[in-house]
Amino acid sequence: MTIGTGFTVATATERALAKAYELACAFLASLPERPVSLVPSAEEMAAALDETLPETGSDPAAVLEEWVTRAERGITASPGPRFFGFVTGGVTPAALAGDWLASAIDQNAGLWASSPAAAQTELVVLRWLKALFGLPPAWSGALTSGATMANLVGLTAARQWVGRKLGFDAAADGLAGQPPVIVVSSTELHLSALKCLGTLGLGRNQVHTVAAPGGSVDIAAMAALLRAIDAPVILIGNAGEVNSGHFDDIAALADLRDAHPAGAWLHVDGAFGLFARLLPRLEHLTRGIERADSLAADAHKWLNVPYDSGFAFVRDADILREAFLAGGAYVAGSAGWDPYTHVPEMSRRFRALAAWCTLKAFGREGYRAIVERCVDNAAVFARWIEAKPGLELMNSAPLNIVCFRIVRAGLDDASADQLNRAAVGAIQRDGRAFVTGTVWNGRAAIRAAFDNWLTTLDDVAILQAAVEDIAASSR
Repeated sequence: MTIGTGFTVATATERALAKAYELACAFLASLPERPVSLVPSAEEMAAALDETLPETGSDPAAVLEEWVTRAERGITASPGPRFFGFVTGGVTPAALAGDWLASAIDQNAGLWASSPAAAQTELVVLRWLKALFGLPPAWSGALTSGATMANLVGLTAARQWVGRKLGFDAAADGLAGQPPVIVVSSTELHLSALKCLGTLGLGRNQVHTVAAPGGSVDIAAMAALLRAIDAPVILIGNAGEVNSGHFDDIAALADLRDAHPAGAWLHVDGAFGLFARLLPRLEHLTRGIERADSLAADAHKWLNVPYDSGFAFVRDADILREAFLAGGAYVAGSAGWDPYTHVPEMSRRFRALAAWCTLKAFGREGYRAIVERCVDNAAVFARWIEAKPGLELMNSAPLNIVCFRIVRAGLDDASADQLNRAAVGAIQRDGRAFVTGTVWNGRAAIRAAFDNWLTTLDDVAILQAAVEDIAASSR
């Protein structure tokens, strides 16, 4: 058999993989000096990449090289040490190699029968993650595409539990004509959880919220809200609010869960905040998370594995399986654990291999060191902001996120907000570092997140220089 350009399958595969290796190594080698982003316009990227579907084939190796050449201006150096936007991790060598191998062996990690190796590896990774974070060994779970899908897993189980409390089977019978499923949270509920509530038919606009002054939920206000609800509820807490990295008092929320007469399910979004459990000096931030009913987290943040990867844990394994129960003659008779019974997908990428490789390569101590370095980098940057005239620290930076703004005497609020929004774009275009904008306490802010395993104090100094230059040029 030959590929369209005349190469045999073996030759085409070898040439394509060799070219991919060459291009990947060149990209990784460029990260220390490469502009983090060239901030191309949508029109520029369309001109570079849009074309009609080819009628005839091309050499796979040449195709790869052509794409890199054409897409170059739109490739962000997000795996590099100076990408401080959103909360984006890098990729460790072991995780990258594992991910490449996962693509090559192309296992469907949905059923035991389709890949016993993938299913068993995932079980090991889940056990290792529970050990890494000090979570109950009996919890059930699965790997997901990220915290959004992990939230969906946890909230689907929560919906199933509430339905049972109200006398119906949410997964089997649906929500039509049934009593409402009530969701309560703080005003800082992450948009991924809101997306999940919409997907589950619970309604993005139906969440009962209380204030979160400083980023952490007002426990007294939450207690008052729960006292007014005579029904089982889904209670959502944050371990690492995404704007600033602040934490809800999870132990207090668990106490409220336990005290609610009609029953409550506590779901915790720990996308990156869960990793605070690795540091003895910060583990108090997540006190009580082991009492949650479900927990969602990202792996492509602080675990530093390739996109996309996350994980979900649920205390009640039976409720989790019931929530995703499905069957057919063509999937009967599996000899082991079937991951599809714990997540929405049937077909799944073998994400566990990258996670297994990096956890094996770094171990507990290695990941503790990564988290500690990132937290220390954030603290160094926050102290610099506090000491720098013309800059204002907007939060206490309890973990790895620093929110700040440029301040100018005599500017009204609207003008100050516009100045800071423009500064975000200017820092991105500068290319030395990448930050993103946000809103904190109603004011436009600049946000830097530290969770890349490669970032050093030298990279923090480059970020400081970029911020200082942009602040000076905006006078």
